[in-house]
Amino acid sequence: MATADTAFGPPHALPVQPRSTPRTPPTPVGPSPADPPAVTLIGSVQRAMRLLECVARHQYGAPAKQLAREARLALPTAYHLLRTLVHEGYLRRDKGLFFLGEAAERLSSSGAEQKRRSTVVDVLARWRDAIGAPVYYAMYRDGEIEIMCVSDTPGNPAVEESADFRETGHAHAVGQCLLSQLDADARRDHLDRYPVSPVTPYTVRDEDSLMRRLERTQRTAPVTERQEYALGTVCAAIPITVGTTVATAALSLPAQQADRLLPAAQRLQHEMGRLLGSLAISISI
Repeated sequence: MATADTAFGPPHALPVQPRSTPRTPPTPVGPSPADPPAVTLIGSVQRAMRLLECVARHQYGAPAKQLAREARLALPTAYHLLRTLVHEGYLRRDKGLFFLGEAAERLSSSGAEQKRRSTVVDVLARWRDAIGAPVYYAMYRDGEIEIMCVSDTPGNPAVEESADFRETGHAHAVGQCLLSQLDADARRDHLDRYPVSPVTPYTVRDEDSLMRRLERTQRTAPVTERQEYALGTVCAAIPITVGTTVATAALSLPAQQADRLLPAAQRLQHEMGRLLGSLAISISI
């Protein structure tokens, strides 16, 4: 076994002074790449938004001094921001009072429209889940059939638009339901622009046959069609009557589930009765 001398140096050797290790400058403390970036708030934007909120609370306008006080801003700062907001159209000034401008009103109307769309989407999703079938919401606006919203799932997909929905209203339940709510002149006008033509072997054959069918349709009764628009698919549509709005909610099923069509349509009508109140203010999306 080695002794301490043989292990660490010859006897009587002068002690070796340890070398001093150069000091590494300390690493500056700061955020690492993994740290989230610091949130940067723009104070002028915050102040401008507070002013807009204050103006919105005054239906009949308010002067700069009052707005500055309510927004807790220095008067010169408030004047500067108010001038900028007027220049950009978010405010307007009339006889020393400030009102919301056209740009702010456009934002408000867009937000309201988004809220209405969200309401429709939520309601359709509830109907879809309750019935177990894809659900459609459509309107007749400015002489056109418009599919406004569709709610389906991978397991129950919506009908593929193999032919333009606007041009084939005579063939599908959605279009027939909407056309049944029009007066005779409006129907004729629509069919003059979009004549009856075969889409599948089951499509109504001519305009007279379609008109007789539409005239027999009861105002609140489901409208059904079986493979008239798409082979292998059956559909039902329920009229939505709110004021002068011409609209419908519809569902589709595979043809092999045709026995479910009327019960599903009745369930949709029941669900519509339960939730139409929340949908009524949103059907004009």
